[in-house]
Amino acid sequence: MKILTLHVDYINFKPLKKALKNVADIEDKHKKSVNVKEALVVLTAVEKGDSVDKSVKELVKNVKDIAKQVKAKNIVLYPYAHLSNNLSSSDLAGKVLNEAEKELGKHFKVTKAPFGYYKEFELKVKGHPLSELSREIRVEGDEKYDYKQLLREISKSKLDSSKLKDNDHRIIGQEMDLFSFNGVAPGMVFWHNNGLIVYEGLKNFMGEELKKEGYQEVKTPQIMDKKLWQISGHWEKYKENIFSTSYDKRDFAVKPMNCPGGLLIYKSRPKSYKELPLRVAELGLVHRIELSGVLGGLFRVIQFTQDDAHIYCTEKQMAEELIKLMDLTLRIYKKFGLKIDHIELSTRPKKRIGSDKDWDIAEKTLEKVLKLKKVPYKINKGDGAFYGPKIDYHIKDSLDRTWQLGTIQLDFAMPERFDLGYIDRDNKRKRPVMVHRTIYGSLERFIGILLEHTNGRLPTWLAPIQVRVLSFTDKNEKYGVKVIEKITKEIPGLRIDADFKTITVQSKVKDAELMKIPYILVVGGKEEKAGTVAVRKRGNSKIQAVKIDKFIKDLKKEIDEKT
Repeated sequence: MKILTLHVDYINFKPLKKALKNVADIEDKHKKSVNVKEALVVLTAVEKGDSVDKSVKELVKNVKDIAKQVKAKNIVLYPYAHLSNNLSSSDLAGKVLNEAEKELGKHFKVTKAPFGYYKEFELKVKGHPLSELSREIRVEGDEKYDYKQLLREISKSKLDSSKLKDNDHRIIGQEMDLFSFNGVAPGMVFWHNNGLIVYEGLKNFMGEELKKEGYQEVKTPQIMDKKLWQISGHWEKYKENIFSTSYDKRDFAVKPMNCPGGLLIYKSRPKSYKELPLRVAELGLVHRIELSGVLGGLFRVIQFTQDDAHIYCTEKQMAEELIKLMDLTLRIYKKFGLKIDHIELSTRPKKRIGSDKDWDIAEKTLEKVLKLKKVPYKINKGDGAFYGPKIDYHIKDSLDRTWQLGTIQLDFAMPERFDLGYIDRDNKRKRPVMVHRTIYGSLERFIGILLEHTNGRLPTWLAPIQVRVLSFTDKNEKYGVKVIEKITKEIPGLRIDADFKTITVQSKVKDAELMKIPYILVVGGKEEKAGTVAVRKRGNSKIQAVKIDKFIKDLKKEIDEKT
């Protein structure tokens, strides 16, 4: 139950017509305009889970408490469905309101507005601190539900592939058993074992590359005090996209971005100029509110992992750090066969923080670096982040589509707002510059793009299942087991499995192809005698007989070099 109490000088209301067909007609005398002065109006919405006995008891307790504080003797019980989107049945609501009128009548003079009718009303609220109060009344153990019906409701999630192309990542993801979605968590991915292998593989690969570049890695909390987001400017500029909650009479936000938490880590101890540039990465989970109508597979989600990094440096170090970031970004994209379509320099938006002087320096620095690298770019006026200008990378996939992935942002504003500092060689405290960057962008979205770019044929080092051994007949199963044992001994950790079912080889190959397994090894009597395997590579219909030792050597090299 939800209530909103209003301490008023007066309220006038008049029933107009029925809003619910199943409520009883009211007498003519109750159809006239009603005026009550000096009253506590209790706007009431009865919800699912409320009960006549316990909910009414709590309602009376709350109304008595508020009425005592405002010294009200007249109560107007006013049904008001707009307070909730979880309303009870009209039958239960009517019973609760009638019982509430009866119980409140023992302590106050009560006027109840008709339930189930459209009404016009006018009132004048007194305007003191207690004149408008909202309360939610919950009674433990009152919630009733049919778990079997709830299970039927949440089991309705099914991918409608009728309007999707064959290479849509949602179809590929289903065929390869990578992930699924369910209405219980809109815009959030349920990663299956195979999908998590891809997800973790990309995380680990990025971690390896960042270690080469001298990055530290951190992790910050999911839920942080509203004050943090007010300091960073996100609360003002980004509030409509933030999930909020409360705990212990404090307001919190589920983080939509990683940077404010990282700034607190920087502030946790004093810094020297000798520690700069300080490169800090966080592959952090974030949540952003999106309209349900725009959610689409992995491309548009509410919960996602962003491969953030923040570089804290001096103004003199800015250009060099930006160049390193540009080189790293290109190297990563090249590894996945993704080509740059175009680069944009996005400049200051209307809604921003920081001084124009700092924006001037930041924009000129990014433009200078782009020219130094002799990189063609377009100006995207007014589309920068609210804290700084940025370089955006748009890549082109194998289907000739462009995607905005990586971004490099130069930020003078956040270090100022968080009062970041370092002690320079002259023993004076100075302000660092902050560079934000992502390469994957959203890891979920990057996986979706990669699946469609490769049609699910991921690089062998990233594939959930890298090798599958198929037996030609039941007689060849023992040899198949020996092949697996030999390969796994030479390549520990290889993701290899077998299909020894008593079905045709063609059916086994079809199943393996559906899973987009890079290497399918068929073993029969011929292969057993020759000590070979028949190799089918990446969907190629041509099958080659290869000595096991050579296959192992070539496979190990391919995985180690991530080719």
